[in-house]
Amino acid sequence: MTSSTDQAPTVHQAIARSLGDNGISTMFGLMGDANMYLVNSFMRDCGGRFVAAAHEAGATMMALGYAALADTPGVCSVTHGPGMTNTITGLVEGVKGSLPLVMICGDTDVVDLENPQNVAQREFVVDAGAGFEQLRSPRTVAQDVARVLKRAMVEHRPIVLNVPLDLDWKSAEDYKPVRVRIPDSRATVSSSDDLDTAIGIIATAKRPIILVGRGATSSAARQSILTLAKRIDAPVMTTLKAKDLFRGEEFNLGICGTVSTPLTVDTVLESDCIVSFGASLNKYTMSHGAFLKDKRVIQVNVEPSEVGKNVDVSAGLVGDPAAVADLIVHWLDEAEVSPSGFRTEELKEKIAASIPEPSGGAEHGDATVDYRQALLHLDQILPQDRVLVTDGGRFMVEAWKNLGVPGPRSFLTTINFASIGLGLSHGIGASYAAPGRPVVVVCGDGGFMHGGLSEFNTAVRHKIDLIVLVCNDGAYGAEHCKFLSRQMEPNATLFEWPDLAPVAIALGGEGITIRSQNDWPMAAQAIGRRSKPLLIDIKLDPYRVPWDR
Repeated sequence: MTSSTDQAPTVHQAIARSLGDNGISTMFGLMGDANMYLVNSFMRDCGGRFVAAAHEAGATMMALGYAALADTPGVCSVTHGPGMTNTITGLVEGVKGSLPLVMICGDTDVVDLENPQNVAQREFVVDAGAGFEQLRSPRTVAQDVARVLKRAMVEHRPIVLNVPLDLDWKSAEDYKPVRVRIPDSRATVSSSDDLDTAIGIIATAKRPIILVGRGATSSAARQSILTLAKRIDAPVMTTLKAKDLFRGEEFNLGICGTVSTPLTVDTVLESDCIVSFGASLNKYTMSHGAFLKDKRVIQVNVEPSEVGKNVDVSAGLVGDPAAVADLIVHWLDEAEVSPSGFRTEELKEKIAASIPEPSGGAEHGDATVDYRQALLHLDQILPQDRVLVTDGGRFMVEAWKNLGVPGPRSFLTTINFASIGLGLSHGIGASYAAPGRPVVVVCGDGGFMHGGLSEFNTAVRHKIDLIVLVCNDGAYGAEHCKFLSRQMEPNATLFEWPDLAPVAIALGGEGITIRSQNDWPMAAQAIGRRSKPLLIDIKLDPYRVPWDR
């Protein structure tokens, strides 16, 4: 008699096995009739971990949060019809954020034309900008799964594998593992006209600045870039997504762009050369072009398509950021080029003096607190090894400025599609990519009610070490400000939400409310003693929350 282990796996078992063969140990999703057996096999047969979301949108965001911080794609599984269409915002967010996501969705039986869940799934996926692959046959399961995994990693976007329900229990005969391998892309140019131009620009620059983006945040790149910065006397700064890469460095100007500090803006405007590593130089980083005026720009990126994509550059170098930085230092030393002298004691003192510190006056006397001071206080009492995830909304800019992180791999924004309500789910996914570390999610009251409320209990069920900071001004803040700017009544933007701390407790977590200076000791105790997901409801006055347009 043939044992069950000798039998060919069914299609749903083969899909689960193929994921395991490629090192996928965590799947996010929501079970339905078109994917339930796949999920069950992933857990039972492959020992995988399934994080069950409350909604398909949340499941997609969780997989994106995982993908943003892990070295493997995020994997999500949903059912057909509305289960799949509920993921569209997440797919677009992943496309715009260049995040590797594999979504395995069931599809309606091809013969069942009257199934109410039948919808043209491919068209939804393609219109969202994601990639689409159809499972071809029971014999090609391993190849098809490997293909979507490889595409997600190479194309840096979500790829959907569509699995018709009528194939679920078919036999995947002759199953053989297919493992994906992506070769390293670390090439660097040894000689070129652009390299000669770049060396010449740096050699003659009097006020150079080095800018680093998310594509150059490895430890090797950081060290090589710092060596170059010291060699040419250049202050350093980062894009938003590379936040705090140079935390603690004396000549760190912080974030470059529309959220820069006044000192950073002045220094960038004064500079005559920007040497960029791993940054796309988009309009926000370049402050809508203001930071490019009267400057020569050198752009280094391992992705050829990124060089010159958003701005015209004086020299473009394709290669591994660390290797290119080392090569530039080598040729500067060979030519005995002197440092620029732009790193002065005066600049160092100005940078040190510009670091904000908490002060008095952190409450308004009307059961609301000052937002900036609240963030500065939270920066001190939150766990220092935190992963920080920010939702979208008026509150986010001050959070970027005033809440520090250990480095870029501990920071995640969720505004690639400019949507609110994505942060908490991203935070749950991020927790699985950074095991053992607390995740802090900053969101607005509207964002929490929009997309966080349904998944807070997911964090409770899965015992996530999560701290949710709700910046609660009882309003949709950006719209509130826009109405006021036109001298219009903002009442339509105001909401009387329930007290959110008791809501968090009712959902199985912990919750406290901050209304005055006297509440901070309670907050510190709650953070230190937390044993469940914790929500801190920070009461703010919508007329006093800063807004950077």
